[in-house]
Amino acid sequence: MDYPTLLLHKVVTLLALLGALTCISASDMLLNVSNLHMFVDELPEIPRILGYELVHGVPKSKSLTIGMFKKKWKFHRDLPATTVYAYGLNPEEATVPGPTIEALYGVGTHVTWENHLPPINILPWDPTIPIALTVAREGIPTVVHLHGGIHAPESDGNAYAWFTSGFRHKGPTWTNKTYYYPNNQQPGNLWYHDHAMGLTRINLLAGLIGAYIIRHPSIESPLGLPHGDEFDLPLVVFDRSFRTDGSIFMNSTGNNPTIHPQWQPEYFGDAIVVNGKAWPRLTVRRRKYRFRIINASNARFFRFFFTNGLRFTHVASDSAYIEKPITANETLLGPSEITDIIVDFSESKSEVAILANDAPYPYPSGDMVNEANSKVMKFIILPNEEVDTSRIPRRLLRYPDASLSHATRTRYIAMYEYTSATNEPTHLYLNGKPFDASVTETPKEGSTEVWYVINLTEDNHPLHIHLGLFKVLDQTELVDPEIFKDCMTKLNDALKCHVERYARGKKVGVPAHEKGWKNVYKMMPEFVTKIVVRFSFIHTNASYGFDATAKPGYVYHCHILDHEDNAMMRPLKIIK
Repeated sequence: MDYPTLLLHKVVTLLALLGALTCISASDMLLNVSNLHMFVDELPEIPRILGYELVHGVPKSKSLTIGMFKKKWKFHRDLPATTVYAYGLNPEEATVPGPTIEALYGVGTHVTWENHLPPINILPWDPTIPIALTVAREGIPTVVHLHGGIHAPESDGNAYAWFTSGFRHKGPTWTNKTYYYPNNQQPGNLWYHDHAMGLTRINLLAGLIGAYIIRHPSIESPLGLPHGDEFDLPLVVFDRSFRTDGSIFMNSTGNNPTIHPQWQPEYFGDAIVVNGKAWPRLTVRRRKYRFRIINASNARFFRFFFTNGLRFTHVASDSAYIEKPITANETLLGPSEITDIIVDFSESKSEVAILANDAPYPYPSGDMVNEANSKVMKFIILPNEEVDTSRIPRRLLRYPDASLSHATRTRYIAMYEYTSATNEPTHLYLNGKPFDASVTETPKEGSTEVWYVINLTEDNHPLHIHLGLFKVLDQTELVDPEIFKDCMTKLNDALKCHVERYARGKKVGVPAHEKGWKNVYKMMPEFVTKIVVRFSFIHTNASYGFDATAKPGYVYHCHILDHEDNAMMRPLKIIK
């Protein structure tokens, strides 16, 4: 490290530590959320923005300018307004989550993402992990990733493509101000969020999240599913803790403070927030509703169920429809996963339905939920029966199968967690390599690959692959996992450690509603998960129509944001 960089690093470290000390002084003012009444706020109507325009009735490409603003936001009726970072067309209209962008299949959307954030972050951050360092007091780095999007690398939101307010400072892989989303992929649910190196968990906690929907009317309308702004709703769910003054609480002291002054392995909040309100309520009619549920938490898993016995009917998972509807009593959603469900409130025997959660945290072997984080939102069901013209068809959309016979390459992806002398996590790696190590995953465009994801940790890690979609085939438990872990720690080579000798325990099947195409999946601890990954459009098998081999490339990573930031992320380079 040269002297100017070293000096800058020390200055920024000092600023971060001073900010942490300020937070420590207020940490004893952590709000006891049990003092807040649940279900007193209406579910907010998040604004919707069309990612296209109609010219003489014909949809045409549209250009949007969406900013990131510091503002005040009310998460609860009885909580003081909270300082947040919010996406919006202007400061007055900016919301948490940001506006839902609705795009049309085959009609491109141009978005200029503008950073209007101030120099000093509202939350503590840690300069000792890989991070988007910038000149002190010259702005907070951000960059936007459209999660689930299939588009060129320069529009993917690379972690080093960050920029500060007014584009005054830019990261080493920054390319251009305006991103282009061609929307040529299958219809489905996406979401956008910050992706700046080492600051993702901070910027998302501050509020930089939003939904994005790609619609394909000619193939979706015949399905007859619930539609319209009243009956087709995104639900962006996340957890937060607050201080008594309304500010977001994030622990300012690391679990290994002599190594990382602030970084913690997972963030968990006490209050459950949906579309920007803690434990909101929604009045519904006795008919079918469609809910596109996005888990936008940093680390919390949700196992959703209704306390009155209502069931979910799954129609899509992540960014793709499934082949046929699947009805279930509960559903497990990891961080960044999306489930698309139908709920028929006419089947309720009561006039109240509570959407609840019972997933331990960290998942799967952590603490059990308490009263505050076991409740999500309340539905008040009107008593009158209603004529409902929507339906749930027997078949939805079928895409070509993921044939193993077409696989051209097999890869082994190992997940490692490293600990200090006190057995506290210090960092996490994929394949034992930091993010900046030379790229090792270089799939060919149009190819199909088989990946064996080997989880050597005690946590469930939701693995997200940018650009590529995949199907999960099975999960197999490791026998004698400690012996295998010891070999992997020494050799970091699944084949030399004879993974086939150890991956022969019990098999866990894939839930029926998750057997379709995914872009993120929950990797069970001490299991080997077999996935087949496709690097082409799943609905046509066609090439992308853009140069996927260009710089700065793509990435794959754990979507527990605290893990991704330190440093469970690796580059993904597409080749011809």
